[in-house]
Amino acid sequence: MLTLSIAAPLIGSVVLILMRGLDERAARIASLGVAAIPFVLLVLVWIRFDSGATAPQFQSVEEVSWIPSLGVAWRVGVDGISLSLALMSALLFLGALAWPMENRERARQYFAWFLFLEGVSLGLFLVLDLLIFYVFFDLSLVGMFFLIGRWGHGEAQQAALKFFIYTLAGSLAILLAIIALVLVTDPLTFDMRQLIADQPVQGMDTRAGLILLGFILGFAVKTPLFPVHTWLPPAHVMAPGPVSAILAGVLLKMGTYGIIRIPFQMMRETFAAYALPIALLALASILWGAIVALGQTSLKQRIAYTSVNHMGYSVLGIAAAGALITGEEAARQLALTGSVVEMVAHGLITGALFLIAGSFWSRAETYKIDDFGGLAKVAPRMTAATIVAAFASLGLPGLAGFVAEVQIFVGTFAVYPWIAGIGLLGILITAALFLRMVQDVFFGDLPARWSGFPDLALRESAVLAVLLFFVVLIGVYPRWLLTLIESATSTIIGG
Repeated sequence: MLTLSIAAPLIGSVVLILMRGLDERAARIASLGVAAIPFVLLVLVWIRFDSGATAPQFQSVEEVSWIPSLGVAWRVGVDGISLSLALMSALLFLGALAWPMENRERARQYFAWFLFLEGVSLGLFLVLDLLIFYVFFDLSLVGMFFLIGRWGHGEAQQAALKFFIYTLAGSLAILLAIIALVLVTDPLTFDMRQLIADQPVQGMDTRAGLILLGFILGFAVKTPLFPVHTWLPPAHVMAPGPVSAILAGVLLKMGTYGIIRIPFQMMRETFAAYALPIALLALASILWGAIVALGQTSLKQRIAYTSVNHMGYSVLGIAAAGALITGEEAARQLALTGSVVEMVAHGLITGALFLIAGSFWSRAETYKIDDFGGLAKVAPRMTAATIVAAFASLGLPGLAGFVAEVQIFVGTFAVYPWIAGIGLLGILITAALFLRMVQDVFFGDLPARWSGFPDLALRESAVLAVLLFFVVLIGVYPRWLLTLIESATSTIIGG
C-alpha cells in the first residue's frame, strides 16, 4: 500500500499532462480523485498500525532490490513519526488541490505539478533507503520551483530561483554527508534501519562532526532555521496561496523529519555532543522569527516568519531529546513527541493561514495589513477561520499548537532550563503579532472600498473546516495522535 501511495500521484501527474483538452474543473476533479488514493491507503495503514510496546518500529515494510552492489533497494515502511507526517501531508494536498486557483492559466499543468509534488513528498516520508530519500528530497525542489515560478505573482521567478539555489546548496551538503556516512559501513548499505542499528560513526570525532555539520546545514536550509532562512519570505509572498500552504505545511517538515531520521537516529553519540549548539540555533530561530514577524506589514510575510519561529520550537525539542542526559529519558521523549506534534500542528495551522492569505490576494491583490480593517462586518466566515487558526498558532489551550508547545518546553526544561525559559518569550511575541494582525484586519472601521468584500465561498469554507477540525481535535483530544507518535519516540529514546 505504501508503494501505491507514492506511485498513484506520480502516475496521475503524467496522465494529467497527457490528457489534453481538460478544463480547470475537470483537471481539478481528476487530481482530487488521484490525491484521495494515498490518503485512503494511509488511513488503512494507520488503522492496521500496531502501537504496542512489543511491536516493531517500522511496519508495513515493502522491499525490492535495486542496486545490490551499493546496498540500495526500494524500501518503504512507516513508524509513528513518518505515518503521522504522511497523513497530514496527504490531507493538506487534498485541501490545496480543492482550493481555487489564483492564476487560472495552464490549469492542467498546475494540478499535474501538484500531484508530482505530492508523490515525491510522500515518498520522502515513507522510504527507508537513504539514497532514495535523497532523490525524493531533491525532486521536491523541482516541483515547488515550477509551482512558484509559473503560477506565482510579482517577482515569482526570482523568488523561485532563490528558493531553488538555496535548497539545492543545502541538498548537496546532505549528499556529501550521506556518502561520508555510508562509506564507513561494512558491508555497504543505504538501509536506514541498518544504519540506525549499526551507528557507523560511533567513536569517531572529527569525521563524525563534519558529517553531522553537513546534515544539520542541509536540513537547516530546508526547515528553515536562522540564519539560512532568507529564501522563505519571498517564496511565500510570491507563491499562490495553495502553494504556500504546501511549502509551509509539507516541505519545511522534510528538514525537521530529516534531522530526526538521519543524524539524530544514525549518529546518536555525535548528535548528543552537539545538542547544545543545535538547541541554541533553534532558540535563535524562535526569537528571530517572532521578532521579525512582529515588524512585518504584509499579511503573508508575517505568517511566513512565524514558520521560522515554529520550526525553531520543533528543532529545540529534537535537540533536547538528543542530549542523552542520564535519568531524563521521560523528559527527552516528551520533547521529541512534542516536536513531531508541532510538525503536524504547524502543517495544519499554517496551511490554513496561507490558504486564507491566498483568498485575500484573489479578492484584493494585496497583502498589506494596513489596507484592511473591519472585515468582520462583511466576511464573518473568513474572520472566524482566521481567528481559530491564529489562536492555534499562538498556542492557545484547547488547540493543537498548545499540545505541541507544552510538551516541547516541559521536556526541554529538564535538559536546558535556561534555553526553555528564554524560548518562552517567542510565544509571547507570537501572541502579540497574531492578535494585532486579527485586530487590524478584521475589526475597527471598514474602508468603503471593501464594503463588497466577498466572504469565503462554500468550497473554501469546507476546506478550512476540515483542516481546523483536526486542529481542534488534536487540542481537545490528542491521545489518538500521541499514541501513534509515542510508539516511535519511546523506541527511539529507549533504543
